[in-house]
Amino acid sequence: MLNIFARASVSRVTDPIGAALVRAGLTPNAMTLIGTAGALGCALVFFPSGMLLWGTFTVWGFVMLDLLDGAMARARGSTPFGAVLDATCDRLVDGALFGAIAWWAFASGHDRIAVAALISLVLAQVISYVKARAEASGFTSADGGLIERAERLIIALVGTGLQGFGVPVAVEVSQWLLAVLSVITLVQRIVGVARSAAEGHS
Repeated sequence: MLNIFARASVSRVTDPIGAALVRAGLTPNAMTLIGTAGALGCALVFFPSGMLLWGTFTVWGFVMLDLLDGAMARARGSTPFGAVLDATCDRLVDGALFGAIAWWAFASGHDRIAVAALISLVLAQVISYVKARAEASGFTSADGGLIERAERLIIALVGTGLQGFGVPVAVEVSQWLLAVLSVITLVQRIVGVARSAAEGHS
């Protein structure tokens, strides 16, 4: 949902930066790999150690590079391999983030938070898979939904950030909120595919 409203505004800021990075010799795929490696490393080092603020800000910073690789791809021209690499790296970062939050929760005795984080992790992967599989099958109504990747990252990192600042239930609230919203989004996408399939066979 956020992607629909924010994409144009964000692109006005990131596109000139992306074009400059391309002129400097950096490739979109290199930026994707840098952002992914940084986000994976920071998530898996800081969150399990209980360093929630460090984890929040460093992961957020590297995730922002994902905006730049898109801008660079628009400036240089996107490739099928680049699109696959970007989607693959997104799934790795999502898995590392929610896995690291669950790791921290289990280690600190917050089992309910860990369960919610694992539910959010699985649903994030399935939501993305539904879109990819539907598009591969020729359906066009599996996009969107209540929350997409940008919203998931914002909600998760706001929760860890607030908890790092001393709000005691912030991660638990954010993770259960994500779990509920992800279920709704998954249902929305499945319904969209079902409608597209019905229209195709009508």
